[in-house]
Amino acid sequence: MSAPLMRVPVRDCVFLERLNRFVAEVLVEGRVERVHITNTGRLEELLVKGRRCKVAGINGRRLRYRLVALEDRGGYAVIDTRIQSKAFEAAVERELLCFFHGCRIAGREPRVREGRLDYVLDCNDDRVLVETKSAVLRGPSGEAMYPDCPTRRGVRHVRELVRLMKSGVRVAIVFIAAFPGARCFKPFREGDPQLYDVLTNALAMGLEVRALGIYMDNSGTIYLEKPCLDLCEDWISEAVAGAKG
Repeated sequence: MSAPLMRVPVRDCVFLERLNRFVAEVLVEGRVERVHITNTGRLEELLVKGRRCKVAGINGRRLRYRLVALEDRGGYAVIDTRIQSKAFEAAVERELLCFFHGCRIAGREPRVREGRLDYVLDCNDDRVLVETKSAVLRGPSGEAMYPDCPTRRGVRHVRELVRLMKSGVRVAIVFIAAFPGARCFKPFREGDPQLYDVLTNALAMGLEVRALGIYMDNSGTIYLEKPCLDLCEDWISEAVAGAKG
């Protein structure tokens, strides 16, 4: 049973065109509007002309809306990374995630040697540094995958997490599968072979890799569909084989 996490005030739209990394054109209430995109992935399987979508109002200088979600298999895939983060925070604070039970958010954007991560969690007597990533690429068997394009930032984050883990700090990377019906999570080799190798090696070394599944319904309600989304078995097998080798 999916648990409602939050509701986003959204308006219906129809997707028209992505103009650049951060701006797209949509049709809202009969008007063509340019809207902000927070997700820097390519999102080619979702940003399809004519697809129904959802936007939220913003107080921008030149843009009035932010693109939040696009229709996907009976629900909506949430591409807005800000909404994904808020959904993650709500799930943590309500203790709905099996891997962070008893935790609370103690801080945001903690500084580390290679920049910043996303969160510090207090988990009873333990402290966890957490980096979250958006996984909105749907694989052929319903896998949630990341990334859909090269990401130097993602590689840097994984390497920093491994460094911290080796120094005795508890760390975790959490992938937010933000579309309905996600079956499991795995990295997408074709999106970034380097990230795939770095993350697979990190998993083999014991990095805490977690995933959860969310989606949006037509009203703008965000649901936690999978509070403990599995890692895909073929990827786990590859990591285990690599560790033995």
